[in-house]
Formats: sequence, structure tokens, C-alpha cells
Amino acid sequence: MSDYDLLVVGSANADLVTRVERRPGAGETVLGSDLVVHPGGKGANQAVAAARLGARTALLARVGDDGHGRLLLESQRAAGVAVDGVLVGGAPTGVALITVDPSGDNSIVVSTGANARLTPADVRGAAPLFRAARVVSAQLEIPLATVVETVRALAPGSRLVLNPSPPAALPAEVTAVCDPLIVNEHEARFLLGDPAGDEPRAWVRGLFALGPRSVVITLGSAGALVAEGPSAPAVLVESPRVTAVDTTGAGDAFTAALAWRLSLGERLVTAAAYAVRVGAAAVTRRGAQDSYPTPDELPAG
Repeated sequence: MSDYDLLVVGSANADLVTRVERRPGAGETVLGSDLVVHPGGKGANQAVAAARLGARTALLARVGDDGHGRLLLESQRAAGVAVDGVLVGGAPTGVALITVDPSGDNSIVVSTGANARLTPADVRGAAPLFRAARVVSAQLEIPLATVVETVRALAPGSRLVLNPSPPAALPAEVTAVCDPLIVNEHEARFLLGDPAGDEPRAWVRGLFALGPRSVVITLGSAGALVAEGPSAPAVLVESPRVTAVDTTGAGDAFTAALAWRLSLGERLVTAAAYAVRVGAAAVTRRGAQDSYPTPDELPAG
């Protein structure tokens, strides 16, 4: 038996959040609420979300030797995440500057800090974690070369879940092992370019042309579109109806839940049906990691 259901390779940031009546346009200043600091970053978020659900989870990331780094380490330990793979030093901890409007939508600017110092050598040094993990999840708030090395480090029989966020052109070596490639509308349009069009089901075909083994397109409150292979039909998995308060980190909660359920041997559509419930629960609370549910807090499917 593997030691970990899920190994997350990714970023760890301090989220600096302010609420605004509306997000500013170019050259515009708006007033916000008092600043609140939360533990965040796509990698750290996914690790906490999975552990809260019951997954045996480890995190490979890098933080600074500073107050924000200590905050992030404490949040991982409190959730039950194994932090032997969290490296300390090299640069200040990454920071995400987040504005949230009354609808719960957000805009985010990330100062990468120590995340940019998570190197391919760090991945090679974490070989025991890769050998112990059933599923590995990655994102793009760390260097692309580190993601490539993550692919090369996968143990035989393990599975890669990739959310290319923030979006970037992906080498074929990476897309060929994505199972699934998880994108939202913005990420899908970036990867597909101008010919993308407006129909998500057409995006599925375009995304498979990039080479992944399976594809998931998240559609916010509408749920997710799931295709288990290039010849399989795209299935819409509907999300429970909830009142959104803050969408920060909801995509990370979805990805973590889906990756965990895949580690248990569930089919992709079944795992996605669970993951949309987790994502729906997350948007009903403020913050990222603070919003992540335990299994008994999920809305009905």
C-alpha cells in the first residue's frame, strides 16, 4: 500500500485579502476592507483540502524563513499534511494579493518569492515521496522546469493530475501524462488560442489534441465537463446550488478532491461528482484554506 494517497507539488503563498465594492480598472484606485492574511497558494491549498477530506497527503513546496512561511507550515500540520517535503529558505515566502467583490469573484496577483526557487533538484531529492504516492498533483505557480521534472519523477503506476494555472504553454512530455488535465474557461482559452470558440464541448476536443489522457473543464456554478478519453463522450457533472461568498481557492478544493478520489480507484466522472460538491462548499465561506470542508460539511449531491 502507498504511504500517501496524494502528493502535491506546488506553491505555498500567504494570501493578503481585501474586500472591495468593485475591482479597479486601469489607473484607478478603490478603497478596500481591512487586510486579512490567510495561508494559501495552489499547492498548499490542495494539500489542506485533500487532508481535510481524509486523504493521506504530503506537500513538496518551498517557503521563506519568515513569518508567512511559519504560518503556512502550521496550517499544513494542523490539517494533517506531511510537511517533510516543505523546504525553507532561498527567498521570502510567496504572496498573493487578492481583491474580492460583493459577488464573491476575485482578482489575484502573485509575487512568487520562494515558489520560484523550487527546483528540479528539489524534486529529485524528494524521490521517496514520489515512490510513496498513488497520485501526484501539480500546478504552474512553480517553475515549468520543476513540473517537467515532476513528470519524470512519477513512480510506475502513479497518476498525474495537472491544473495549468496560471496558464502557460505545456511541453508534450507533460501533457502526455496528464490524467486528467484540469482547466477552467480562462485556462482552456489560453491553451487553445483564438480558434477556441465559445462552446466548452468543442474545447474538450481541442484539449485532447494537446495529448492528455483525460480532460476536465470546470464551469463554476454550472459544475464540470468531464471526458475520460479522446473517444469518450464529454459528461456534464452539475454542481449543487449554493450562495457564493468567496470563490478564492474553490478550484484548488475541486482539484484536490478529485485527485484524492482518483487515488481511491474511482472513475473520473464519479470523482468529479464528489469534487463539485467540495468546490460548492468552499465558495460558501471566506478565504481559501479556511473555507475547505470536512466530509460531513458537504452539500447533497
